[in-house]
Amino acid sequence: MVENQLAAFGIEFQAFEHPPLFTCEDADKLNLHRPGQRLKNLFLRDNAGKRHFLLITSAYKAVDLKLLSKQLKMSRLGFASSERLQKYLGIQPGSVSLLALLNDHRQQVELWIDSDLWNGEAFQCHPLVNTRTLVLEQADVEKFAQYTGHGYQLVDVPSIEE
Repeated sequence: MVENQLAAFGIEFQAFEHPPLFTCEDADKLNLHRPGQRLKNLFLRDNAGKRHFLLITSAYKAVDLKLLSKQLKMSRLGFASSERLQKYLGIQPGSVSLLALLNDHRQQVELWIDSDLWNGEAFQCHPLVNTRTLVLEQADVEKFAQYTGHGYQLVDVPSIEE
């Protein structure tokens, strides 16, 4: 269980139960009030499918992947398939969060965190299921990334101009 692993790492969290949430819009409909930043978790791959990324950004940001690819000097970034999600992170769509890196024992997925989120506020994360949310402080997110061997890169994530 994710909670046991976090406790073993010395990471504290708050836990909240809720109906299944597959999208940020589902959470909006329930009008849940939990501490921390609401996040959008995008599982991406490069054009060749050789590199995989977990991008954590605000639930309210429409990410411009084309501009992000250009900014990071990478081949075209795109969404990875549900098969790749299962292969690399061992989860189904709707349960993606940074906590899924616990399943990436070979550190094949790179963690990118939107620099706009790095303001000291806590993060809301699914613990591999979409019926619970754990809230972790920023310092514990850093500690988690270290314990899993992933580290992280802060990225200036561009949004689509609307």
